[in-house]
Amino acid sequence: MGRAVPSVAAPKTREERLFSAAVLRRSFELQESRYQDGFRFVYEGVLRDLGLEEREVDEYLAAHRDEVEKVIGRRGASS
Repeated sequence: MGRAVPSVAAPKTREERLFSAAVLRRSFELQESRYQDGFRFVYEGVLRDLGLEEREVDEYLAAHRDEVEKVIGRRGASS
Protein backbone atom coordinates (compact mmCIF):
# COMPACT_ATOMS: atom_id res chain seq x y z
CA MET A 1 0.00 0.00 0.00
CA GLY A 2 1.14 3.53 -0.76
CA ARG A 3 1.64 6.17 1.86
CA ALA A 4 -1.18 8.55 2.49
CA VAL A 5 -0.35 12.06 1.42
CA PRO A 6 -1.64 14.69 3.83
CA SER A 7 -4.00 17.08 2.16
CA VAL A 8 -3.10 20.73 2.24
CA ALA A 9 -5.81 23.33 1.91
CA ALA A 10 -5.46 25.70 -0.99
CA PRO A 11 -4.48 29.21 0.07
CA LYS A 12 -7.47 31.46 0.62
CA THR A 13 -8.08 34.35 -1.70
CA ARG A 14 -7.96 37.89 -0.34
CA GLU A 15 -11.77 38.01 -0.63
CA GLU A 16 -12.11 34.81 1.44
CA ARG A 17 -9.72 36.13 4.08
CA LEU A 18 -11.66 39.42 4.30
CA PHE A 19 -14.96 37.56 4.57
CA SER A 20 -13.61 35.33 7.36
CA ALA A 21 -12.29 38.30 9.33
CA ALA A 22 -15.56 40.21 8.84
CA VAL A 23 -17.63 37.26 10.10
CA LEU A 24 -15.40 36.90 13.15
CA ARG A 25 -15.63 40.61 13.90
CA ARG A 26 -19.42 40.84 13.54
CA SER A 27 -19.88 37.70 15.62
CA PHE A 28 -17.93 39.25 18.48
CA GLU A 29 -19.60 42.65 18.07
CA LEU A 30 -22.92 40.94 18.75
CA GLN A 31 -21.67 39.35 21.98
CA GLU A 32 -21.78 40.86 25.44
CA SER A 33 -19.20 43.57 26.09
CA ARG A 34 -17.41 41.44 28.70
CA TYR A 35 -15.81 39.50 25.82
CA GLN A 36 -14.30 42.55 24.11
CA ASP A 37 -10.80 42.29 25.61
CA GLY A 38 -10.51 38.66 24.55
CA PHE A 39 -11.92 39.52 21.16
CA ARG A 40 -9.30 42.21 20.50
CA PHE A 41 -6.53 39.75 21.30
CA VAL A 42 -7.97 37.05 19.02
CA TYR A 43 -8.99 39.45 16.26
CA GLU A 44 -5.59 41.15 16.05
CA GLY A 45 -3.93 37.72 15.81
CA VAL A 46 -6.33 36.64 13.07
CA LEU A 47 -5.68 39.82 11.09
CA ARG A 48 -1.94 39.26 11.43
CA ASP A 49 -2.25 35.60 10.37
CA LEU A 50 -4.42 36.53 7.39
CA GLY A 51 -2.17 39.41 6.35
CA LEU A 52 -4.97 41.97 6.68
CA GLU A 53 -5.40 45.36 8.30
CA GLU A 54 -8.44 46.42 10.28
CA ARG A 55 -9.12 49.22 7.78
CA GLU A 56 -9.49 46.61 5.03
CA VAL A 57 -12.04 44.68 7.08
CA ASP A 58 -13.93 47.93 7.80
CA GLU A 59 -14.13 48.63 4.07
CA TYR A 60 -15.16 45.05 3.31
CA LEU A 61 -17.92 45.18 5.93
CA ALA A 62 -19.21 48.45 4.54
CA ALA A 63 -19.60 46.86 1.12
CA HIS A 64 -20.69 43.33 2.14
CA ARG A 65 -22.58 43.70 5.42
CA ASP A 66 -25.68 41.83 4.20
CA GLU A 67 -23.63 38.77 3.19
CA VAL A 68 -21.84 38.73 6.53
CA GLU A 69 -25.05 39.21 8.51
CA LYS A 70 -26.70 36.40 6.59
CA VAL A 71 -23.94 33.90 7.30
CA ILE A 72 -24.04 34.61 11.04
CA GLY A 73 -27.80 34.22 11.07
CA ARG A 74 -28.93 37.78 11.61
CA ARG A 75 -32.64 37.97 10.84
CA GLY A 76 -32.52 41.45 9.32
CA ALA A 77 -30.17 40.45 6.52
CA SER A 78 -31.52 40.86 2.99
CA SER A 79 -32.24 37.78 0.87
